Amino acid sequence: MAHKTFISYKYSEAKNLRDRIVDSLGEDAKYYQGETSESPDMSDRTTEYIKSKLKDMIYSTSVTIVIVSPNMIKSKWIDWEIEFSLKQIKRSERRSGTNGIVGVVMKHNGDYSWLRPEKTYSDGHTAIMTKNEYLYEIITKNRFNQNPKEYSCDVCKTIDQLTGSYISLIAEEDFLRNPDRYIENAYEKSKNVDNYELCRQK
Repeated sequence: MAHKTFISYKYSEAKNLRDRIVDSLGEDAKYYQGETSESPDMSDRTTEYIKSKLKDMIYSTSVTIVIVSPNMIKSKWIDWEIEFSLKQIKRSERRSGTNGIVGVVMKHNGDYSWLRPEKTYSDGHTAIMTKNEYLYEIITKNRFNQNPKEYSCDVCKTIDQLTGSYISLIAEEDFLRNPDRYIENAYEKSKNVDNYELCRQK
């Protein structure tokens, strides 16, 4: 099922990935509500004007796709867009729902180790770590926040990549191969917010 989407990203380094994500949506791209290469330049507009336009874009959507790129946290907009996406906003008689959110990790220098390096333990097993210094606090606080937790392995206490966190982090290659899967997963979580300890403020 198609859902209206918004993409939050740092323009200077992620606009090409934004375009590839929109292209990957195929027919469902018509439900995309965010900026495209055809959008007017708003860089010379006031902060309040830009916020007003972004609010209009996000309000009618149900899933926000956040492009996680190396310099994302230098953006003055992305954490605000995430915060707005998580709010329930009332306009006239209609109240928006909490958006589902999925993070798409951008490949940098050929891989994802800038954010998610692999660590090998003394017993030989490996694990993917996350360098939280590249993430906004509003993202880290919405990771591993399923309540109650459902472990995919009761012995090693690992959680499912898609259901264990309200904001899942997905490699760009995986997302581009099957965007419907990850958008639908984010949407389903938004309909079950009571299963997560949500942080709605940056």
